[in-house]
Amino acid sequence: MNDAGKPPGTRLGKSDYERLAAFRYTLRRFLSFSEAAAREIGLASQQYQALLAVKGFPGREAITVNELAQRLLIRHNSAVGLVNRLEAEGLVRRQSAVEDRRKVDILLTPKGSLAFEQLAATHHAELARIGPELRDFLKYLSRPASSAPAPNAKRPRQNRR
Repeated sequence: MNDAGKPPGTRLGKSDYERLAAFRYTLRRFLSFSEAAAREIGLASQQYQALLAVKGFPGREAITVNELAQRLLIRHNSAVGLVNRLEAEGLVRRQSAVEDRRKVDILLTPKGSLAFEQLAATHHAELARIGPELRDFLKYLSRPASSAPAPNAKRPRQNRR
């Protein structure tokens, strides 16, 4: 019997593959939504991700370039280029770190905060919309397949913007 909580290496059944495919499809729909929402206000998807990384960094209002690179899973030099572009657009600013003057902190500017808030509210609403679907997948992973209802993949929806 194929349970969601099986040890690694155990063969999965057709329904397991269907659930994984549906979950991946839901994630891709969200990412596609995110990319389109960022484009609508003139940002690349990665720029929004960077603003989110700065604003959402635990315990601080700033982030270093190294931390940004880690959060975005990109190389340090790519993060530097990204920060350069964001700074040129007036969305972030650099300042010397208080605790170590050799480090540079990246902070949102008022313009960056406004752009971020617009996108964050849109993303929050979309996550609230697809949340029940994602919750079903997570429940599936924590229970035997026989006791968890199979999440249904929905048809792609057209952007309503």
